[in-house]
Amino acid sequence: MKKVALVTGGTRGIGAAICKELSLAGYEVAANYAGNDEAAIKFSEETGIPTYKWSVGDYEACVGGIEKVETDLGPIDVLVNNAGITRDGMFHRMTKEKWDTVINTNLNGLFHMTHPVWSGMRERKFGRVINISSVNGQKGQAGQSNYSSAKAGDLGFTRALAQEGARTGITVNAVCPGYIGTEMVRAIDEDVLNKHILPQIPVGRLGEPEEIARCVVFLASDDAGFINGSTISANGGQFFS
Repeated sequence: MKKVALVTGGTRGIGAAICKELSLAGYEVAANYAGNDEAAIKFSEETGIPTYKWSVGDYEACVGGIEKVETDLGPIDVLVNNAGITRDGMFHRMTKEKWDTVINTNLNGLFHMTHPVWSGMRERKFGRVINISSVNGQKGQAGQSNYSSAKAGDLGFTRALAQEGARTGITVNAVCPGYIGTEMVRAIDEDVLNKHILPQIPVGRLGEPEEIARCVVFLASDDAGFINGSTISANGGQFFS
């Protein structure tokens, strides 16, 4: 029987690449999304992967959404916490709304999604939780005090929960992408990209979503069973930790 994988923020960008690679690797995949119905419909039509709409910032919505996925596909074996948003601004201009919105999605969302699947993973003596953090959660970034805080918190969550899950066959790991050539990043002004972003990256290019997805597929596999509480930094040499 195929293992079931649920990917949050799974219909666009890095999340879509993760869904596709997991499907190719033989998983039964479900893609969560929060708001873009058009993108979700297009994604399902192109891939055959079912999509489910709810906000990871809402705990009860996560409980209900997960129940629906498990009814349709079976118990969740692999959870990829990929959903994330930005509300950038220098700290002296940061509003409480921007702070709370990012923390609730990018950090609280990990609790909202992982907590409902944790007991089942413990009972079945198997689970993979893979959290998509960020290079800016490792090194910080001006104008992203909210985002960097949340993504750094994701790493603390990963390391703590990894110790709890280990004896029941659950591993919890993280991937920290650098600048990846998603639609959002490629929309950055070309002059800014060439003068200010690419010079920070020793390999001299943006990463591709599929390169992050392959990290996830490995961490989800049986081959990664001895890797727990770890972080894969996929940033082209931009930052070492």
